Amino acid sequence: MLPRPVLIASEIYRQSRYGSNHPLGIPRVSAALDLIRALGWIDPADYVDSPVATPAQLARFHDPDYVAAVMATEAAQRIDEETGRRHNIGRNGNPIFGEVFRRPATACGASLKAADLLRAGGIVHSPAGGTHHGRRDQASGFCYFNDPVLAILAFLDQGLSRVAYVDVDAHHGDGVEIAFAGDRRVLTISVHEEGRWPYTGRIEDRAGGSARNLPVPAGFNDSEMDHLREHAIVPLVRGFVPDAVVLQCGADALADDPMSRLELSNNALWRVVRAMIGLAPRLLVLGGGGYNPWSVARCWAGVWGTLTGRTPPARLPEGAEAMLRGLYWNRRRSEPRPEHWFTTLADAPHDGPVRDAVRRAADAALEHEPAVTA
Repeated sequence: MLPRPVLIASEIYRQSRYGSNHPLGIPRVSAALDLIRALGWIDPADYVDSPVATPAQLARFHDPDYVAAVMATEAAQRIDEETGRRHNIGRNGNPIFGEVFRRPATACGASLKAADLLRAGGIVHSPAGGTHHGRRDQASGFCYFNDPVLAILAFLDQGLSRVAYVDVDAHHGDGVEIAFAGDRRVLTISVHEEGRWPYTGRIEDRAGGSARNLPVPAGFNDSEMDHLREHAIVPLVRGFVPDAVVLQCGADALADDPMSRLELSNNALWRVVRAMIGLAPRLLVLGGGGYNPWSVARCWAGVWGTLTGRTPPARLPEGAEAMLRGLYWNRRRSEPRPEHWFTTLADAPHDGPVRDAVRRAADAALEHEPAVTA
């Protein structure tokens, strides 16, 4: 069993960009890693450099022809119209860029490495993971491959009987749900903004009994996430008695993110992370969405701090503040930046009333709880 939590990342994310005008044309994993180091929160012995998943490893879930097409696209930096349309590459937010194969394959390599490290138990954090929209033979929602699916399959291939997947990204974890629809060995739970792309994940959608969806209204606040955590997520996971938990901790549900209308503080997400510890012998915490570099870096650094039992400082040390002030966001150059983006790790709480829609989602999720498989 791992004696301490392990952090898996890679330097590929420091220079790789989807494009200057793309929502992912910002520093995310590299910024989180730099902030963790500036806080003095990582021992070199607890850091693992991510391998790149091989085509054979990717083909455990993805169509080999699709994997080959992504590789060929990176090599040529172009794709013909028919292949691009078939695989949704070079369109719909899935651009062709310099590392279009290596970057997502590295995220998958990290999740596969995490599953291997967790054979005997422990905790691993891979902030580059969480590409939950990827389909077997198509890119979708900025996701070329689906590393959560590959990690879950790796756990099942090890002989584990039950894996719980919890997704708190602002967008529905559709790719993971589809991959395991009807597979009672995997329980997928997704908290996401109602009516937001990909426009799936309704309360009544159960994917053959293997999914629980908790769509939430705009303005979703910390008190409401706490309610779902205590009255739906934790009871569902605990009742499933999983051998492993995979948590997708996208940062786009935060109030400072431009790609949702949700209003969480990072404290609410850290409490979800804390609640997952101990619910299974194995815990893999992934990243996901997040399109404001300051809120993503602070959130994911705090995820690592939560997993390692650290308390955020009231004010960031000078090196951490300088690092945050050096980040860029080319989509909003002219807008003033709030000082707390540079000086604190924890957001101010965003508490509020727990609305009926949130209570109904929690109640519906617990109806006919998934049975534990033999």
